[in-house]
Amino acid sequence: MKIIDIRATTVTVPLEAPLRHANGCHWGRFVRTVVEVETDDGLIGLGEMGGGGESAESVFRAMKSYLVGHDPARLEEMRFLIANPTASLYNNRTQILAAIEFACLDILGQKWGVPVCDILGGRLQDRVPFASYLFFRYSNHHDGSGEVRTIDQLVAHARELKKRYGFTSHKMKGGVFAPEYELECYRAVAAALDGDRFRFDPNGVWSAETAIWFGQQIEDLRNDYLEDPVFGMNGMRRVREKVRMPLATNTVVVNFEQLAANVLDMAVDVILLDTTFWGGIRQCIKAAGVCETFQLGVAVHSSGELGIQLATMLHLGAVIPNLSFAADAHYHHLTDDIIEGGKMSYENGSIAVPARPGLGVKLDREKLAEYAELYRRLGSYPYDQDPLRPGWTPTIPNNRWADPNDERRPIL
Repeated sequence: MKIIDIRATTVTVPLEAPLRHANGCHWGRFVRTVVEVETDDGLIGLGEMGGGGESAESVFRAMKSYLVGHDPARLEEMRFLIANPTASLYNNRTQILAAIEFACLDILGQKWGVPVCDILGGRLQDRVPFASYLFFRYSNHHDGSGEVRTIDQLVAHARELKKRYGFTSHKMKGGVFAPEYELECYRAVAAALDGDRFRFDPNGVWSAETAIWFGQQIEDLRNDYLEDPVFGMNGMRRVREKVRMPLATNTVVVNFEQLAANVLDMAVDVILLDTTFWGGIRQCIKAAGVCETFQLGVAVHSSGELGIQLATMLHLGAVIPNLSFAADAHYHHLTDDIIEGGKMSYENGSIAVPARPGLGVKLDREKLAEYAELYRRLGSYPYDQDPLRPGWTPTIPNNRWADPNDERRPIL
């Protein structure tokens, strides 16, 4: 079996409402690159990567000169072929590798008639639990719905998500408004959903002093962890010394060198593994093994997935024995998907691990064409910009917060 073609298609899929975060905003949609790897026996494997456009598509076209004629089962050779760590000093292809690995694992599963999780050691669970993902949101510019700005709106949104999807863990994305206001918001959600578990993530834009203060104010809550309160390993160590709860990260431990540094001089208790950022499902499993050895917690990180990457997260969550927490997912904010059957469904806060061969998902060609056309019409958006704060960017640590009394609605 040999690879004969690699294709990439950029799509943009609408969100219920624009999602605000510490560095900017998702402008009412996600932009993703869908990758198809085809073999000489007619199998097509699927991959996915964040971002897109001509630059991403051209990179995948360039990979044809590396991979056409290559056996998709020789994944380790492929890793060094396209993402050799010394060559990657000049051309970091980690996320490219991840998307191609997804597709090759999908091919192997189809060829052998088994789901990807069986290739990777066999499932330990049939469903993966997820946390709700609570964002401050601008209202949908079409109908004005979906705004989350006030404490009452946030609590109502959290309750609605719990009722609709069955979440019992809740992640709040902060770093948008002043920490004092976000503390009120977080405590209000915890009070409204008493008995559930909670986690907070300001995306690393606080000072160590602010992070210590905030962490000490929430020590009485049922916290899974405090995620990336500051940026940098030393800052995380300072906070960890003063706050009585686990710290988690998806920013300062995202490769094996950083994981080794963290083991030798502990800064982070919980490592959030992202199948894209780490370079594939297999790399995440390797990292989970290191975490298991050193008794570090593990969770599954979300980088804004459609159904293909969600499938990779499910297969990862199924096989690692030390998945200590509910996984993250932006998925419930999407209005649609590009896979057959539409969006995967939640039940009691969890999603079933696909049982069909490979990743277990297939492209809906009509949806792919629809959202590829939408991308051609709308183009990309600056993830690190707020549409109502042109030219703004956070300092690190930040002291320029959005105003929770600002009722404006962006026209996107």
